[in-house]
Amino acid sequence: MPVLTRFVLPHAVPRVTTGRPAADEDVVFGLLRARWHGRALELTGFARPQGLDTSRPGSAWTWLTLRHEDPAESPLHLRSRPRRMPEITDDSAQPEHNHDWSGFTALLRPGRLRREGRWLLGDWRIETTLFTRPRATRVRRQYGALAPHWCGSGEYPPTRWVDHDVHLQPYFEDGLLRLRLERPAVRITRAARTSAGLDLTGVADGCPAGTVLRLRHRQSDAVIERPLTRGGDTFTAHLPYRPFTADGRGSGGLEHWDAALRRPDGGTERLCLDERGGPVAGQHPLPGAPGRVLYLKHLADGRLQVCVQPAAGLVDRIAVRADGFELAGHCPDPTADRLELVLRHCGTASEVRTPVRTGPDGRFLARVPATRTGSDGTALPLRKGIWEAVLEPADGPGAVRPLLAAPAALPAVPATATAGGKRILLQRRWHDTLLVDSTPVLDAAERSAWTQSRQRAERYPAARREPLREAVLYDVFGGRGYADSPRAVHTELVRRGTPLEHLWVVDDAQAELPAGVAPVRIWSPEWYRALATCRYLVGNTHFPDFLERRPGQVVVQTWHGSLLKRIAHDVENPWLADHGYLEALDRETPQWSLLLSPSPFATPILRRAFRYRGEVLESGYPRNDVLARPDARAAAAVRRRLGVPDGKRIVLYAPTWREDRRRADGDGFRLDLRLDLDHARRLLGRDHVLLVRPHAHVREPLPGTGDGFRYDCGDYPDPQELLLVADVLVTDYSSIMFDFAITGRPMYFFTYDLEHYRDTLRGFYFDFEPNAPGPLVPTSAGLLGALRELADGGAALPPGYAERYRRFRAVHCALDDGGAACRVVDRMLGPGREAGA
Repeated sequence: MPVLTRFVLPHAVPRVTTGRPAADEDVVFGLLRARWHGRALELTGFARPQGLDTSRPGSAWTWLTLRHEDPAESPLHLRSRPRRMPEITDDSAQPEHNHDWSGFTALLRPGRLRREGRWLLGDWRIETTLFTRPRATRVRRQYGALAPHWCGSGEYPPTRWVDHDVHLQPYFEDGLLRLRLERPAVRITRAARTSAGLDLTGVADGCPAGTVLRLRHRQSDAVIERPLTRGGDTFTAHLPYRPFTADGRGSGGLEHWDAALRRPDGGTERLCLDERGGPVAGQHPLPGAPGRVLYLKHLADGRLQVCVQPAAGLVDRIAVRADGFELAGHCPDPTADRLELVLRHCGTASEVRTPVRTGPDGRFLARVPATRTGSDGTALPLRKGIWEAVLEPADGPGAVRPLLAAPAALPAVPATATAGGKRILLQRRWHDTLLVDSTPVLDAAERSAWTQSRQRAERYPAARREPLREAVLYDVFGGRGYADSPRAVHTELVRRGTPLEHLWVVDDAQAELPAGVAPVRIWSPEWYRALATCRYLVGNTHFPDFLERRPGQVVVQTWHGSLLKRIAHDVENPWLADHGYLEALDRETPQWSLLLSPSPFATPILRRAFRYRGEVLESGYPRNDVLARPDARAAAAVRRRLGVPDGKRIVLYAPTWREDRRRADGDGFRLDLRLDLDHARRLLGRDHVLLVRPHAHVREPLPGTGDGFRYDCGDYPDPQELLLVADVLVTDYSSIMFDFAITGRPMYFFTYDLEHYRDTLRGFYFDFEPNAPGPLVPTSAGLLGALRELADGGAALPPGYAERYRRFRAVHCALDDGGAACRVVDRMLGPGREAGA
């Protein structure tokens, strides 16, 4: 038995005082989950000391103390059970201390809130005491209260009727957990729809003659009063629809009516919903107000709230399926037969849409998928993060309807599905708003800052002492997918039958790999070990800053673009330096064994920009072998995966990103699309399709895709395949121009901000305007007109650009003969074989 348990807790009942203990600032308390387990309320939370490890069983112990609002009542102490919860360490976001055993679970049996056969009604304050042992001879007590979690039952704990007329409500006030034990004076037990309104039936302790149902409109202070039909302690009130839409009311986005029973003496009683006999909450269409409903809402504290609002998807049944979740519910809207369920990522705004089945009386059945289908047709797990879940019209713009959980469905949340090794949660916020949380591939114990710091400082160095294994670890943009030059290097090694193990870095399970390639989760223990033990590391972007190349290890930096815009130390604006990029780059470049150059033009630039003193191999980029030696069957397969109809001409628009167009949330950059997509569809849609490939740093989707003309290819795994099928490229200053020039097909440059980009943002390595291999067009209208003219004229290139195109290829594409991967593999295997001999 741990020391803290054996010697301290039997004698450590928290102090009993008349006042509340002062909260300690160096400990964090929180409630993560609450549920009714049998006849008890189970509270799961944490008490995390800021500067002390709680990594062992018994290193932390938590008590809960309940104090009644009447100080004469003695406090109630709840002894908790410690729990190992690595998510507490992860949530702390600090590398110094492990808090895995800061978790606890406590059970509150409602019967303990009785004294001598009577319920102790009223409010109860919940205080928390944490016991730790900072030194062997000292036990420390710290005091506080439980704060809410960001979602789920830890944000809005569930209520329960603990007796036929007694209600127990956990709730937060000023961010601190409390309990309210009450005997509601008025309970609404039934709502019945009639042709003219609703009949509300309930039970009241006292309902003298003259008592009325009173509703007050928050937005205008209008009042509705309805008489009661009484029968003993029961009553019925008829609530007509018409007053809710009279005098211009009922047209706002959301209107509230506060409901109460008003006695003749002026006293009021709030209305509590009692749904033990069946559902009372629900939506009722308002006559004369299409798409709007009178919503009887069951609030988290049990009260009735009357709302006038657009119809929502009120979910009353949740089921977990192999591919996600199935939701059944009610959406009383005459247009509900045209709905789609839309998941919208809160970080990137990307969308997943699935059809909704509708039935009579507004019933619907919707599937919430755990996967998304990429632009190449591959099904992958939902990207990590929060996805908003709403209902929207399937055939155009219209009202967005949130998905709300009816009281009957709340116990089913959170629900868990799995996809690609990831946990996908159907969760709730703000009590009843449903959302989807796609959790990281790494579990909490693997991804915490505490674990990661030890992986870098201890386990990676330890793995470097193991023998090197004959294996290749490939990395494309930090785990984005199977693509780019590392893909071509892998293909060449397999073609040769080289006896090597092939490992591929994957982030968030967002990649489909070929047979014979093992995925390695980035930042996982196996990733750190692979970095330390694989003989070959092949990557197209930056390696981690802690990497130390071992004797006999070969680190191949393929890089990922030719050079128009300035990079690394050649960039004169402060953006890169301010973000620590250049310092990290200077630590990284000495670890490279080999840096690939796409051309003699690029070699001195790469050396200078990276301040690299090692070997540069002028090989051309392996990724471009597929463009230098195009395969018609491969191109046809790409068109099929994209779903491009036969005979359609493909325009690929692939702009770069702008450092000064950062998203408001700081996560990535804006699309900032200046191309008039509606005009493009009108002018080109008859015989063209438009593929849009934003830069990987852009975190916004293309609007209006799925119309047969616009294709959002931002998640297409390998852009070289898009270049393979494109008939025309439109870009701005992206290095993709150098790759596409290999094909000899026409290019246009949409340069609406040329002066700003050239003179302020990045600057160029050569005089772009007289040397670009295609027209520079500053306006959307001019660009679209030129594309139309090119197609109608049947010319291979824009008039007057054949010689300029030829010169451009001679300078930048001289090495692109289809043999770059072969040259790279020859040079890469040389030192590796010598070291392994």
